[in-house]
Amino acid sequence: MALLEFKNISKFYYGNQVLKNVSLTVHKGEIHGLVGENGAGKSTLMNILFGMPVIHLTGGYEGQIILEGVPVSFRSPAEAMAAGIGMVHQEFMLIPGFNVAENIKLNRENTRANLVSRILGPKLRTIDVRKNRADARRALDRLGMALDETVPVGGLPVGHMQFIEIAREIDKENSKVVVFDEPTAVLTESEAEQFLKAAQKLAAGGMGVLFISHRLDEIIKICDRITVLRDGEVVASLSRSEASVEKLAELMVGRKISRLTVAEKKSGSQKPILELINFSVDMPGERVEDLSLKIYEGEILGIGGLAGHGKIGIANGIMGLCPARGTVLKNGKQLPLGNPMRMLNEGMAFVSEDRRGVGLLTDESIELNIVVAAMQSQNRFLKRPLPFFTLEDRAAIREHALKMIRELDIRCLGPQQTVRSLSGGNQQKVCIARAITLSPDILFVSEPTRGIDIGAKRIVLDLLLKLNREMGVTVVMTSSELAELRAICNRIAIVYKGRLAGILEPTASDLDFGLMMAGEYEQRGAAQA
Repeated sequence: MALLEFKNISKFYYGNQVLKNVSLTVHKGEIHGLVGENGAGKSTLMNILFGMPVIHLTGGYEGQIILEGVPVSFRSPAEAMAAGIGMVHQEFMLIPGFNVAENIKLNRENTRANLVSRILGPKLRTIDVRKNRADARRALDRLGMALDETVPVGGLPVGHMQFIEIAREIDKENSKVVVFDEPTAVLTESEAEQFLKAAQKLAAGGMGVLFISHRLDEIIKICDRITVLRDGEVVASLSRSEASVEKLAELMVGRKISRLTVAEKKSGSQKPILELINFSVDMPGERVEDLSLKIYEGEILGIGGLAGHGKIGIANGIMGLCPARGTVLKNGKQLPLGNPMRMLNEGMAFVSEDRRGVGLLTDESIELNIVVAAMQSQNRFLKRPLPFFTLEDRAAIREHALKMIRELDIRCLGPQQTVRSLSGGNQQKVCIARAITLSPDILFVSEPTRGIDIGAKRIVLDLLLKLNREMGVTVVMTSSELAELRAICNRIAIVYKGRLAGILEPTASDLDFGLMMAGEYEQRGAAQA
């Protein structure tokens, strides 16, 4: 008997059909892969399973969900969790003010009796902090995560937050099915490997795992069966032996997609456009310590390294989003730290790795998100019909938004659609569109392809190359995807324990990159900053 079945699931949003008779089955002890482009319907299908309010507020759905042979229709996430359905969402659902253990044990806290509870009832029992922390520690250890369970979640790197989400599901005792929605999107290769082993352990224990990912290599590596969605329909269901990266990619997008290859790159000048001298950043989990680095005009510089070693902190510190100290020179002029607006006015733009927390106004329209930074820092997309009286130039905003939607292939209903209702990958494209709109001469992009499908990844990377080649934008790209850094970067700086371990050419060997990321690389003629 199947553990979980979707039978002929259909869903309409405001007259648009986003799922069309979708059927798939998950068995006990199976890891079932679900792949598709952004907007293919994967997240909508999971929202239906989990009883998310957005489904019921927009007319519900057609079809049937069967759990252990019994039809179910959850009206809320609480009902789904009580029935043994767990989910690690693509966007984090953590409370920043709570510590790691409190987030892992939220709504499932261990308690102990006290004098008051013995008299007035169990609702007044005391939370057993020590036992909750021990449970959290056990779940983190199963993931190979050395993160302190007592530290607050607010301010932690997104990679750490993802492990906390996963640890919360691992800690649950009644789980029958767990859904992982892009669980490795923000993880480095070594962290992703740790997670994949944990997922296999869950399945080996009899749980059903539904694994959604754009990393097709991972899908093929651990999934027993794979279902492919395209435009809301199931176009194929394959066993692992039948699948290949190329075949899955072609099924997803309806056309052949080539793997990433190293592009012919424009040569940067030897004139430093930005220089960091003894630069330090106090970003929790991604601290930078006394780092010095030169960024040359017209190049694409990659910044890589393992999670927690500081690569994410560099751009956040430069752009004033985290406390920083040291010296930042742009074209020889020293810039003040801790002033994001000044950095925007100096011709620098930033696409954050945390699109929901930093990058977007999720309840506003696509078009407003694209132009808001340019309106605030450059007074663009505004008109002044009378002195001291400024209005939005709605025609200019609409024209520019439509251009960005077209060029970046943002899958949406139109420029007025709210960003919150977009898929994760399309939200990321809106972040990139906003940065491009600022017309910067230096563009920092942190994890630019996080949560984006294989076809859209090429669009984004080609866009970065186009900005560099045709518009002369200096690009600084921070990524956990070494293959992407090697595909488009002129040089790749590796950060280890908050310091610059060295700089490698993209053609350097895997061994050199691995040794440098591990802090064991010996200088053998590597390029210097």
